[in-house]
This record gives sequence, C-alpha cells and structure tokens, in this order.
Amino acid sequence: MAFPLLFLLFCTFCSSPSAIYSTFIPYNTSASVVSGKINVHFVPHSHDDVGWLKTVDQYYFGGNNSIRGACVQNVLDSVMSSLFEDKNRKFIYVEMAFFQRWWRQQSSGMKERVKGLVNSGQLEFINGGMCMHDEATPHYIDLIDQTTLGHKFIKDEFGQIPRVGWQIDPFGHSAVQAYLLGAEFGFDSLFFARIDYQDRAKRLQDKTLEVVWRGSQSLGSTSQIFTGIFPRHYDPPDGFTFEINDVSPPIQDDVLLFDYNVQERVSDFVAAALAQANVTRTNHIMWLMGTDFRYQYANSWYRQMDKFIHYVNQDGRVNVLYSTPSMYTDAKHAANEEWPLKTGDFFPYADHQNAYWTGYFTSRPAFKGFVRTMSGYYLAARQLEFFRGRSGVASKLGVLADALAIAQHHDAVSGTQRQHVAADYALRISIGYKEAEKLVASSLGFLTESRSSTRQGSISTELEQCPLLNISYCPPTESISSDEQSLVVVAYNPLGWKREEVIRIPVSSENVEVRDSNGIQIESQLVPLLNATSRVRTIYAKAYTGHFPSEMPKYWLAFSASLPPLGFNTYFVSVANQTGSSSILSLVHTAENTKARTVEVGPGNLKLRFSVDSGELTHFINGRSLVHCFLKLKFLISNLGPSPCFLQASGAYVFRPNGTFTVKNLGQVPSTFLRGPLLDEVHQQLNPWISQVTRVYKGKEHAEIEFVIGPIPLDDGTGKEITTQIKTTMKTNKTFYTDSNGRDFIKRVRDQRTDWDLEVNQPVAGNYYPVNLGIYVEDDTTELSVLVDRSVGGSSLVDGQIELMLHRRMLHDDMRGVGEVLNEIVCVLDECEGLTIVGKMFLRVDQLGEGAKWRRTVGQEIYSPVLVAFTKQDASKWMESHVNSFSGVDPSYSLPNNVAVITLQELKVGEVLLRLAHLYEVCTLSNVTDVVNVDSFLSNLFIQIGKVTELSLSANQKRSELEKRRLVWKVAAKEEESKVVRGGAVDPDNLVVELAPMEIRTFFLNFDSPQIYVS
Repeated sequence: MAFPLLFLLFCTFCSSPSAIYSTFIPYNTSASVVSGKINVHFVPHSHDDVGWLKTVDQYYFGGNNSIRGACVQNVLDSVMSSLFEDKNRKFIYVEMAFFQRWWRQQSSGMKERVKGLVNSGQLEFINGGMCMHDEATPHYIDLIDQTTLGHKFIKDEFGQIPRVGWQIDPFGHSAVQAYLLGAEFGFDSLFFARIDYQDRAKRLQDKTLEVVWRGSQSLGSTSQIFTGIFPRHYDPPDGFTFEINDVSPPIQDDVLLFDYNVQERVSDFVAAALAQANVTRTNHIMWLMGTDFRYQYANSWYRQMDKFIHYVNQDGRVNVLYSTPSMYTDAKHAANEEWPLKTGDFFPYADHQNAYWTGYFTSRPAFKGFVRTMSGYYLAARQLEFFRGRSGVASKLGVLADALAIAQHHDAVSGTQRQHVAADYALRISIGYKEAEKLVASSLGFLTESRSSTRQGSISTELEQCPLLNISYCPPTESISSDEQSLVVVAYNPLGWKREEVIRIPVSSENVEVRDSNGIQIESQLVPLLNATSRVRTIYAKAYTGHFPSEMPKYWLAFSASLPPLGFNTYFVSVANQTGSSSILSLVHTAENTKARTVEVGPGNLKLRFSVDSGELTHFINGRSLVHCFLKLKFLISNLGPSPCFLQASGAYVFRPNGTFTVKNLGQVPSTFLRGPLLDEVHQQLNPWISQVTRVYKGKEHAEIEFVIGPIPLDDGTGKEITTQIKTTMKTNKTFYTDSNGRDFIKRVRDQRTDWDLEVNQPVAGNYYPVNLGIYVEDDTTELSVLVDRSVGGSSLVDGQIELMLHRRMLHDDMRGVGEVLNEIVCVLDECEGLTIVGKMFLRVDQLGEGAKWRRTVGQEIYSPVLVAFTKQDASKWMESHVNSFSGVDPSYSLPNNVAVITLQELKVGEVLLRLAHLYEVCTLSNVTDVVNVDSFLSNLFIQIGKVTELSLSANQKRSELEKRRLVWKVAAKEEESKVVRGGAVDPDNLVVELAPMEIRTFFLNFDSPQIYVS
C-alpha cells in the first residue's frame, strides 16, 4: 500500500506552485585571502614531461597514443579557452619546450590575448626552463644554460621574470638546485614533491614541510630560498581530481537531478583542508589541482573548482581561492613566521623501504656520457663563434642548444625514459652536433687564416674533427702519406688558463714525427693499439657512420701540447725523413715474461705498483708529495636475479642488489705493460667483457683509468650492475664526500641522515649518492679522490673504500612507471648485442688538504677537454700562410686557477654574455678560497668595452633589481651564521671582477670587438 502514497506525494510536489526548478548559477570565483581563516590556494597545473614514455614531439601533438593518451597542444588550447571565460581563473605553466612549440603556431590575435592573460596574472610561468630538469645527473652548466634559454623566451615574448622554482617530479633534490638554480635565478621560493618516505613522515609530524633552505655553505643566507614540500604527491587530495573519466565525485548542484551533494562535497573539502592545515605552518595551504598531462579538457577541472570556491566560501569554515605559487609565497612571507633551517640536500630518495631510487644515477651511461661530451663541446663552440664573430647572422648553435636543454629533463639524462625516447634525445643532439661541428670547423679555419684578424672574408681551410676518437676512429689521422703533405693538428683550449695536455691520435705508421708551430720537433710516443679496442671500434663506427671502418690503425701517437688560454696551437705530424727522428715506440712486456713479483709504472713523479701474480694495482706512490699508499682496484657484479623474497627489482630508477661478487682476473690474458717517455700504460682483460687501461702521464700526478664494459651477458638469467671499487687502509670513520651537480661537495655519513634517524633497510642502495664531478674520502693524513667523466652513482660502503657504479643491464622493470626493462642493445647488420661503454675515471691520493686543488682544476679539464681538428697540407707552406698560435687573451695572461669561464657567448653584434665562476668552497685551501680579484681579463678579452651590466644567473634581469626584490625570510636557526662575503660591483674604469667562494657572476657587455693575439 506504500506505492500509491509515494506517487501521491510526488505528484503533489510536481504540481505545487512553489516548485523548485533549476537555473543558471553565477559562481562567485573572486575570492581572495581572508585573514583568520584557513586559506586553500588552488593552483591549477599540468605536469608535462618533455619526453618519457613518448618523445617530446609525440607528447606535444598527441602521437603514439597507444602508449598514453597525452597531447600538450590540447592542454594549452583548452586552458586558454577556460581562462578567457573567467578572469578569476588561473593556471601555471612550466615547460617552455612545449609552450614555445605552441606559441609558434598561434595567430597574432591569439598571441595578444594570451599576453593579456600573462599580464593580468591569470597565466603565470613558473620555473621557466625549457624543461623541469633532473637534479641528480646533470652538470650545473647545463642546468644554467637550459634555464637561461627558457627565461630568454619568456622575457623576449612576454616581458616576464619567473619568481618560483617548481621541481615537483625529480627524484631527489640537490643543494645546487636550492642556491644556484633557485636563489641565484632570483626565485623567491621553490616547491617539490618527492622526498624520502622516512623524511616525509618526520616532517609531517613536526610540521617542517616548509623550510628555508641554505644549499651552499659558502654563500649561506645570501643565497637561501623558501622551500615547500608537498604533504603528498603533486596531485590534489584524494577525491578532488576532475579530468574526464576521473573517479572523484563532482559537485552535483542541480536540485532537479538525483545525487544532489553540495553539502557532502563541501564537508569532504573542509575535512581534507583541515587535515593538511594540521601539518602546515600558518593558515595558508596549497592544493595542486592537476597532475601529469591534465587539462586536455580544461573545463572539466574549472567547472568543479568554480563550484568548490563558490560553495565552500558560502559555507564559511575555510576560504578557498584561485592562486599561484607566487601568490602563495607572498602569503607565507606576509605571515612573518620563523621557518626551520635546512642545509645539505634531499638525496637519496626512497618511496618505501626496499626502493631506493639510486640506480638512475648510472642508468644509460652511454647517453649520460654523450650529453656531458656535447655540453663541453657546446661551451667551446660558443667561444669560437664569438672569436670569429657572427656578423649579424643567427647563431648556428641553436639546434644543439635546444637538444641539450631538453636532455636535462628528469626523464632524459636521468636514463629513465623508454628506449625509443632515448634514441630521439640522442638523435636531436647528434643533429645539433653536426651543425655545431660545421661552425667549429669554419671558426677554427677562419682564425687560422692570416686575414682572420679583420674578422672578414671567406674561408679556404677545411678542418675535420673526430667525434669517435674515444674508440680510436679518426679517418683524417689514420693515414699519413709520405708525400710533402703533413697532418695539421689544431688544438684549442677552452679554459681560461694555460694548459699542458698530452694529445693522442690513432696512426698506422710508426715512422712519424711531430713538430710544433715553430717547426721544431717535439718528443712523441707511439703506443700500440691492443685487441680490446678493435672490436668496439668496428661495431660502433659502423653503428654511428653506417659503414665499417678501414683497417685498424696500429698505434696511438701521443705528444705533449702547450696551449694558451682560450686559444690554440698548431702541430704537424709527418713521415720522419731522418733516421732516429721518428716517434719513440713504447716498450711492451707482459706479466708472464716478467721475473719480478711487482712492476712499477709511471715516467714522472707518480708511480703505480702492480702485483705480477694477481695483476692487481697495489700501491700509489708520489715522489714529490711523499704519498705512499696501499691501494687496490677491482670490479664487482651485483646480481639482480629473482628470489622468493625479492619483491622489488632493480630497474631504470631503483637500485636493489641481490648479492655481489668480485670479478676475478683469472690470468687468461696476462697484463701488458707499455712504457715510454710521455706515458706508461697497463692493459688488463679481466673477463671477456670487462677490460681496463691504466695510464700514468709524465707531467701528471694522477692515474687515468679507461674502462670498457660490455656487452653485459644475460644468458645466466640475471640482470647485472657493474661497479668498480677502490680500496685503501685509510680510517675514514664512515664519512665520504660527493659533489652536487659538479659544484659544492657535500659530506655524507654512511647509514646516517642529518634530518632524521635513519632506519636502515638497504645498506648498499641507501648509501648511494649522485656523482657528477667526483667523490673523495679522507683521514687524518691523506685524501683519496676519484673524478668521473659522466654522472654515476657512488658510495663508500666500507671505511677507506670508494665504489662507483659504471654500467647496468636489467631483466626486470622496477614498476615505477616507465613500463620497460632497462636493456640497451646495439644492432649492426641485423645482429644485436648489449651496449658496450667506454669511459674514464681519474684517481689521485694527496696529503690532507691538498686534494681540492686537483679536484677543481682537473675537474674543469675533464669537462672542457682540448678540442682537436685536422687537415692536411705542406707544413712549411702552412706556417708561412696561416696563424699557428691564437689566444683570446694575451698569451702571457692566465686566469687564476680558481676561476673558470663557463659562458662566453655573442648574443648579437657588439653584445656578449659572460659568466665567471669561483671554483672553490670556503675552508678548502687558504690561498684559493678567499675572494679573488679577476683583473685584466676583460681588458685582455675585448679591445674596448662600452658598458658592463651584472645580471641574474639566467640573464633575465639586472642583479641590482633582483636584490631589491628579494624576499627576506626569518629563520629559526640555533647558531649565528658566519659572515658571508660576496664580490663587489665592477668598477667601470678598472674592470676588476671580484668572486667569492662558489660565486658565479653573469655579465652583459657591450664591446667593439674582441682582442686577437696571433703568431
């Protein structure tokens, strides 16, 4: 009998004169901050990876959607339409590589409308680099360059200066990010999501998710930054995501429709806001309204945010508003709070007890090496372009600049992308290199010709370069004919100080001699090329060039080059005409024909002692510094096979070893010792796929170790990670030091964190840190330092030891999103094998306190190797008709060895961008860590300077204006900070630049023309 009653009530309701009906609801979205209430700042955003599962272009135009339905073009189109609809709505955008693509395709009318959104604050550029860069594996110069490129685009097109750093997705956060890529850019704040799960739990409990971060011990509070860590990921609280097909309940506010839920959803909102407010200081909290590749249909988000702002504010328990990170930062600053102080960094990162994201420090080591090599090349190419002069034409380096910029993305140089995406990054860099190679060749050719001092005229000299020189493939050098032509070697030094370097080139004849630019024969040495190099050369030359190389050259020809600062010298290699005048052939002997039980190598102060029986290095002996140190070097293999309790596998991101064993030298291939006047070498084949060459140069006091690893075998059903371990008897008290993006060194203590009491679950992976420049340990008397040629992971797991992971090959995915096994292969003629890598590390032992100078000086030499180019011509005619020696500064002048030129770039005719960097930290060495005066450099570099303007690090604002706008934050510090000194203003008359420890200064200069010093 209930049914008739319900029907009667329903009919009565429908026919009532006061019936409820739906109508248009004008949502009030104009809310602003309300004092005394919890203010929820809605920050609409889309995190758009510049390549990961798809390539950067596929992500932009929506290609390859079988992998993921992501189209950034749709995001930007849709967001703009939604912003035009309501002046209160806001959106932030980060990745300029995408926005630049979209901007090029817009009409002039649309561009004007978008500029209106930017000027009104509805659309705000945050971070503003070409990508959201990684923080573990890039070099700081690359990070500066990629951000400068993005900031220039924003300034040129919109006249805007980004205020906030937004590193929400990188897998750990570096000290360099805080002070150099944050405060020195002029950012007022920095925000990110990923920190160690134990660290997050402690900060949630202590309400220390927001801090003032001092990343540099040297620059201290002068370069600190307000930093916010999100209480969860970079998405909204559960139940508040509103992309199409998301499962969060939308607000249903039409009274004529079923499931009306306004009050329910408002209460859900208030509960989530109060929960976040309970772990956050002040009455301001931020909600990130978006996540990966969201807002492809922006209205689905804005419709719900409009409703929440309207109804929550009507409810009155909390206040919610459209906001941006800049507005949030201003609100936090206005609260006048004292903030906890953070020093150091946020490495390593783990998302649970068995998942330390420390494998990616090494993942894709060949790509990491390629990026680093091209980075140094780009620095040198910009210098040469400046010395030649662009004459008003566009730079030929734009393609390489763009390719290197997106390669800094946190799923690019990190090695955490899919294979086809890695290939796309490498292809872009390779195309950029080809353009840069032409510019370098023409610039060097121009500078070698006598008329180059006028910066005019065409170029007749054709110079070749050898990008595969590291695998002994260099066609111009491999055949030196007996006719009158010589091999002309032009060696350019990109450093600002004089340099002595041994140059090595492959040759096929032993009857050769080397003469300097004055025609005087100089000492040279022939080092036989052994079999380990042959196979790599054949396969990878074919893979790179498309054809197999000619007959294997027989020797490396080595000679010592003396090079001026920012300049070149010329050398001539020719067939020796007189008996006894040819290069000295290295003496070769093997361990099996050596009677002594030990062998010492090294033609100079440094001697390395090897055991004949085991083939192992045993001692490092420096006759000048009187260092005599027991030292062993070995390779280790971490097995990654499955086991019943092995619930987390190693993968592109995660390092999870499951047992480690030593690679034993079984003596099947005896060690070979090569001796000569310039260098000694020890060749060792440790197993069929690991070999190394240890070199000691006469004029150097460190060992150079070149390793060849691969293809890593998988036929036993286990993936593998290959590490090298250097062992000493030093008492290092669990302490070691690793660099931050090639800048500051940070103290590490095994099984310890500075911010919380670490629960040790992974004693190996949890003690790994990123190494870009180097790692060292020390005790009361001695320092052991190792420098690297690319990013790797490293640690000191036992006192007195250093270990570095050099290569990885997997059989399992680590289930962190990439969805593909890290198993790199190379295919030639339809035959595929695992990737082989060739790399170097550099090792030295010093008296305590002496290692910093070597680490900094040689670190710069590794980053900026000598650039070598070749041609063939009669040596006598060349010397008469060409410039044989060139320097961008007076050859008698040299920068102090604690100062580096990290940017010298012509912007347009008469305008140049210059960056100078102090290489040392405070408290390192008394004579190099003070404020240094760089005098005469500018006057040596330019004939006449019109104006010098100091800029921010990304060159988008005057430094003086940055300092005026900088927010000052109160810090709840327990101890008084030591006085921090910065370099003073540049006097326009004497042009002296002051640099404090770890300071980088950026200048815009108007000039007439560069100085040219030739002979």
